[in-house]
Amino acid sequence: MSERARVWVSQPLFDDVIARLDEYFEVSATTAVTQHAPEAVAAALREADGALVTLNDPIGAAQIAGATRLRAIANVGVGYNNLDLPALSAAGILATNTPDVLTETTADFGWALMMATARRISEAERWLREGHWQRWSFDSLLGGDVHGSTLGILGMGRIGQAIARRAAGFGMRTLYHNRSRLPEAVERECAARYVSFDELLGRADHLILVLPYSPQSHHLIDAAALAKMQAHATLTNIARGGIVDENALCDALEQGRLAAAGLDVYEGEPRLNPRLLEQRRVVLTPHIASGSLATRRAMVSLAVDNLIAALGHGPNAGKPPSLLNAGIRD
Repeated sequence: MSERARVWVSQPLFDDVIARLDEYFEVSATTAVTQHAPEAVAAALREADGALVTLNDPIGAAQIAGATRLRAIANVGVGYNNLDLPALSAAGILATNTPDVLTETTADFGWALMMATARRISEAERWLREGHWQRWSFDSLLGGDVHGSTLGILGMGRIGQAIARRAAGFGMRTLYHNRSRLPEAVERECAARYVSFDELLGRADHLILVLPYSPQSHHLIDAAALAKMQAHATLTNIARGGIVDENALCDALEQGRLAAAGLDVYEGEPRLNPRLLEQRRVVLTPHIASGSLATRRAMVSLAVDNLIAALGHGPNAGKPPSLLNAGIRD
């Protein structure tokens, strides 16, 4: 009998879902949430034919240098900036992610974060808990309306479109900017109008970021971009932290050039820029936009399907459902 392929699971996930790997592979699973050192990742991959990893686990050329057996990496997440895709492709290693299954849940959360930001909900709760509420006041903690306002969406993929569909129920005008304009039929379905980047910044009452992170989008929302936004506007980021220059954001908030911000992602997370913690008008959440139980289970299940298929087993053998670097097979 030939030796079974070996698979490394980098973080504890859902045991019953991960157990599906046991039918095909020898599985080595991490039992506690771990910030693996780069050398530990490299050591684990040297012994693996495949790996199932999360955003906690950066994998690049150094980590795969000695991984002569490695054939596939299944990432749990729609974003994959933890993976050096060119390095994996150059080494002939298939890489996959988990799109689609988290679209609606992430859109729900983005909407909730935007509303909490606009209406100062976190600030109001802290103010109440700190014992400041002594009497009702007509002008306490006044926020901005969501209904009837202008929503700006930067990045109009699956999640951006799902957010746009929600805006219709609030009577909002929806503008978007994307690397490429959507087909007219999709724009009609989303009741969204394509505008330039600068027009989006200047007209949005509430701007939501849902674009992929790349070298081109690094600090796209910088001091110059923030200066083009309206002083009463809010900024919500559920994309990736590096898209926003956090110091420039804090400057704009402190100088009254932006009303509020809602952030679920951060540059250098889980470390936080200490200036963000000082901002009363920033709603901070710990990268949980896709964090419903059902969706997280679905993400792990898709990652498992991807890994099984990428290593040549199961009903999709050789054809993982969400392959990122199909070109390496050409």
